[in-house]
Amino acid sequence: MCNSVFVPGHITGFFSIENHEISLKNGSCGAGFLLSEGVRTTISPADKLTVDVNRGDETVIDEVLGIMDIETDFRISQDIQLPIGAGFGTSAASALSLTLALNEFLNLGYSQELCGQIAHMAEVNLSAGLGDVIAQTGKGLVLRTQPGAPGIGEIKSYEHEVFVGYKTFGKIKTADIIQDPHHKRIISEVGGKYLNMFEGEPTLENFLSFSNRFSHETNLMTDEVENTIEYFDSSSDILGSSMAMLGNTVFAFAYNEDAFKDLDIEDLHICILNNNGIVYD
Repeated sequence: MCNSVFVPGHITGFFSIENHEISLKNGSCGAGFLLSEGVRTTISPADKLTVDVNRGDETVIDEVLGIMDIETDFRISQDIQLPIGAGFGTSAASALSLTLALNEFLNLGYSQELCGQIAHMAEVNLSAGLGDVIAQTGKGLVLRTQPGAPGIGEIKSYEHEVFVGYKTFGKIKTADIIQDPHHKRIISEVGGKYLNMFEGEPTLENFLSFSNRFSHETNLMTDEVENTIEYFDSSSDILGSSMAMLGNTVFAFAYNEDAFKDLDIEDLHICILNNNGIVYD
């Protein structure tokens, strides 16, 4: 018997850091979206604990197993479908899909909310992220209105039928940003402004516009990202583009897949906005 759970990747467009001394309340508010690609974790019987990850390391897995205090023998297989450390929420998707799959495999009887809280704690402990886990329990375009883990924070979801194109130039170490006082102050000031504006009118157009403005005003945008955004926006078929937070990655939306195929961008990946959310196989 195998248990498999898919959790979508998540890209944040703009956010504010909401630190709290209690891990489950530590988090961020912000707006982002879910991808049709993500992380699939499969748990199957084995004579000893075995871990097979197709990219990255086992740090997140070790953290989740430590929090759950599980010593049972089984095989963990993870298919990480997105670049690591580039703003796709892969560590959160890894933690959440693992927790949910273990809950099913071991018949622990945990709620999805509790599994989300375990995954959120793993993220916070590793300084890997603050708001991806709760966002990944939503669908489509996700607004995080209250910070914290599932059951503590709050989200709103908005479904849209759009294609997503993304191009990544590599990693940005999240901890270097979210733990730096200067970055935290600017991010929270600018992010708070656009969160208030977006909550009043949560349209796709506003998400793209505010994300672009946020990345400029916080000075987080690299030159290569800015040049790619300018190229994306030169096409009338592109709805808008911005930088993934926090990653050296550009994303763009379009209603038609051909809008991306007509562009001259090397290693451009195309997927769709995910309106389905978490999937149990």
